[in-house]
Amino acid sequence: MRRDIIEWLHRTDLDVPNNILQSLTARQFGEIYQHLVLLVDPAWPFKEGARLEEQFIQPLQALRYPFVGSIDIRWLAAPAAPHSWPSLLAVLHWLVELGKARLHYMESEDPTLQEPSLVPDEFDDIHYHQALAMDYYLAAYEVFLSGQDVYPEQDKALEERYAKKDEKVVSDLNQQKERLGELMAELKQLEKSPPPIEQLKTSNGYLKHDKAKFEEVIRQLEDRKQRLIDTIAHEKAEISLAMSNLERLKHEHERLTDIVKAQNLTQEEVHRMTSEHESLTRDLEHLKAKISETNKAVTKLEVSLTRKVEDADDAVDTYNNLLSALNLFPPLPPPLPDINLTLKLNSAASNPQEMLVGSDVREEIKPALLKIAELKRNERATLENEQITVDADLDQLTADCENLESEVVEVQKMTNALSDQADDLREAVQREAVKSSEEAQRLEEELNKARTSAMANGVGVKSRLQALDIAYREQIAKAERLRDDTVRAIVKSSSEIVAFKDEVSRQLKYLHDFADAN
Repeated sequence: MRRDIIEWLHRTDLDVPNNILQSLTARQFGEIYQHLVLLVDPAWPFKEGARLEEQFIQPLQALRYPFVGSIDIRWLAAPAAPHSWPSLLAVLHWLVELGKARLHYMESEDPTLQEPSLVPDEFDDIHYHQALAMDYYLAAYEVFLSGQDVYPEQDKALEERYAKKDEKVVSDLNQQKERLGELMAELKQLEKSPPPIEQLKTSNGYLKHDKAKFEEVIRQLEDRKQRLIDTIAHEKAEISLAMSNLERLKHEHERLTDIVKAQNLTQEEVHRMTSEHESLTRDLEHLKAKISETNKAVTKLEVSLTRKVEDADDAVDTYNNLLSALNLFPPLPPPLPDINLTLKLNSAASNPQEMLVGSDVREEIKPALLKIAELKRNERATLENEQITVDADLDQLTADCENLESEVVEVQKMTNALSDQADDLREAVQREAVKSSEEAQRLEEELNKARTSAMANGVGVKSRLQALDIAYREQIAKAERLRDDTVRAIVKSSSEIVAFKDEVSRQLKYLHDFADAN
């Protein structure tokens, strides 16, 4: 215990020898005792020059020392005596432990310290509220002691401190309000919009229709691909046949050459054969030239035919694409005729009449297209008429809105005029009330004078006193009636203005909703 006391005294800046507690005098005990008490309670009022016996028990009682009743103040004369030192050592050690506890508590930054500097930016603990309140009370009390009854600076500081505390909460609240507004707007939009299942059904119908069109286009492209494959195979077969004929002719030429060499002919026969050969050669060259010209003409015709077939195929594809774009793929919706308007080109057909596969163009497709065009023209004319009607209705609604706006402006002017009249009436009533009050005050003064005069002059002026009393009551009643009439008039005018504004707002909202809906 002595070691704990010495360490605490050194830690708290009291310069004492390490062995002071082994032979302690009364004066040294008093210095140590006062130092330990002031560490626990710095405001304890020790008196200068007073004896230790006179101010030893009170601090211990105030600090609730549990064994204060067993201490004899006579021990203080010789604190190191064997019969007194154990109890007094216990007192010092208890004060040391209490001082350590107090220091630990003061350094703990506990909310119960109620220190304003320890209050965080955001808090909910009641002790923090009490700390700010105590700080405000102390600052305001100093101002109060200086003779002021209002504390604007202290109020502003406290409001700013709590505003700083609520800053994050207010920010979160504003964000939540914005989020709520967005969600409410989204909810209203969802409530106004049609159910998603209807949109999905419509989209599904469009997708099914597009699927049917794409399947038809794919089928047509597959047919065209097959026709091109067949054409390529046919050309390859023709080329193979031509190559085989060429090989056969070469072999025949070699055979005839060998035969001619093997024959033993005379000069005349050779000359004649040579002449015939030259003649036949010329004829052959002539025929070859004709054949070449014929082949060139055939080639040109084939190229032209191929181009024409490609142009016709492109025209058929363009026609089918237009049918797809115009939603005229079979089956056609009523009241359109039930006919298949699609066409196919069969370039491999030997008969030109059979190259175009589908319904008859002149007898069926062209009349059907003319009928469809007539129906579309009629629908367009109907839509244009409806558009003209809607435009006229919209112009009428615009004119009505402009008229209503002008009426609203007029009504606003009337409302302002009524408000001005109500203000003038209120001011007039207030002036009348002031005059009535002044008149009542004057009559009351005359009444008091009359009473004084009556008391001085006897019963002779009793009738005058009664007359003044009656006049005073009439003025009071008149002022009350004027005030009630004014209040009723103001309430009636305000009610009419509010009702009129509500009606105008309702009509404008109706027109706005109607315009949005149409």
